[in-house]
Amino acid sequence: NSDTAIAMSLATAFVLTLAATLGWILYHGVLVPLDVTYLNIIVYIVVIAATVQVTEMYLKHVSPLLHKLLGIYLPLITTNCAVLGVVLLSQNQQLSLLSTMVFALGAALGFSLVLTLFATLRERLQHPDVPESFAGVPIALVTAGLLALGFLGFAGMGA
Repeated sequence: NSDTAIAMSLATAFVLTLAATLGWILYHGVLVPLDVTYLNIIVYIVVIAATVQVTEMYLKHVSPLLHKLLGIYLPLITTNCAVLGVVLLSQNQQLSLLSTMVFALGAALGFSLVLTLFATLRERLQHPDVPESFAGVPIALVTAGLLALGFLGFAGMGA
């Protein structure tokens, strides 16, 4: 439901921003001085996994209900390609630490928006007034396609 999506969005936003920040610090503070930058992906994966573990332990201690609500989805943040992608993109674009943090936070907010929108739409599409052949997955795919077209409009804004 949308409450779970919001909680998951916040957890992902926290992990994404912290992992990108720690990745930048380790890359510029350890890997570059030691001239072992080829280890960056391994280091980033370890950083992401550790960040997710710390987040999970913190949520379990502070909010057991939220931890139970997120369930198996919380550890799955580790395998989210967006988290690793943001860390790698910020490194490839040679962003400063502050720029990396802002970039990661922006990506996290975008991810949160999409996740929350899709969860809300999924709730609304459970009882739609559509022809029987469109009920279920077909109407969800049509809706996702329309949303994708809407988001595609943002692609040219930076140019």
